[in-house]
Amino acid sequence: MARAAPSDTVWDMLNGFKNFIMRGNVVDLAVGVVIGAAFTGLVNAFTASFLTPVINFIGAPDKATGLSVPLGKGVLDFGAFLSAVITFVMTAAVLYFLVVLPMNKLAERRNKGKEPEPAPVTEDIRLLTEIRDALVAARVPAQAARQESEHSADR
Repeated sequence: MARAAPSDTVWDMLNGFKNFIMRGNVVDLAVGVVIGAAFTGLVNAFTASFLTPVINFIGAPDKATGLSVPLGKGVLDFGAFLSAVITFVMTAAVLYFLVVLPMNKLAERRNKGKEPEPAPVTEDIRLLTEIRDALVAARVPAQAARQESEHSADR
């Protein structure tokens, strides 16, 4: 039995990888990750530039001094955690309101007026339908023969 040349296997793997990468959902995922990273940088800058000064102005202590608690050799930094929570919520909100919601509305408009595709017939339903049809087909000749014999008896 002849084995494939190693170079053929490598080319097959590379072609398979190329086909995998060129699929639409992989490209969409990559774009989503890049956009998510860009939004994260934007939200981090907004948090550091605007939210932290507003929180400090309202009276909350600065995250470096008042919201951190020394714990042995380490520090519990509640301010950094609060900043991360705010950043996460803002990133999620921006992605939802600027990406997900408009895409859902667009998909809803595209599908408006279209009838949903019927559910595919499962194997058990197909078999039951065949059995029903076979029983009906077997019953029809028997009924025809019975009616014929009733007509001949009436004559």
